[in-house]
Amino acid sequence: MKGLQNIKSEIDHLVNSSNKTELEVVDALHNYYFNKAVTAEIKLYKKKKKKVAQITKDLKISHRRFYKILEDKKVEFTKYNKSKEEENEQ
Repeated sequence: MKGLQNIKSEIDHLVNSSNKTELEVVDALHNYYFNKAVTAEIKLYKKKKKKVAQITKDLKISHRRFYKILEDKKVEFTKYNKSKEEENEQ
């Protein structure tokens, strides 16, 4: 419980020092730590140590959102187009 009190006091301190509400501060912290986690997962993805399914499960996001993040960060990945594969088989 002491840890939560420390977090609450830090959030109150940030609210008082900036012109943001408590929700804006919490949202900014969430975005910061989410981006930090995504960056760590992308490093593992580049080294081929983790697959997309594992990463999306760990981050609790959809695979489409992860591919969008990869596009935004300009990381190369393979796109699979099922319609072209089906045409080649016939």
